[in-house]
Amino acid sequence: MPGASGEAAATPFAVDVEKSKDYYWCACGLGKSQPFCDGTHKGGEFVPAKYGADKSTSVYFCGCKQCKNGALYDGTHKGL
Repeated sequence: MPGASGEAAATPFAVDVEKSKDYYWCACGLGKSQPFCDGTHKGGEFVPAKYGADKSTSVYFCGCKQCKNGALYDGTHKGL
């Protein structure tokens, strides 16, 4: 995600998500509950990205905070 502040991890976060549940991905990279938002960004320019699971499965959330898909891993960190 262009303009994101900091890399939380150089690799993606594998998470088992549950169908019909919403997840809020941390966009600032400062939260202690990575890859999810814990409110650390409050008062800043960042807002969490909502990811709604359409099925129960494993997904990979971006750790570098630069992915063009926002919350979901797309391999961007390999070029950083």
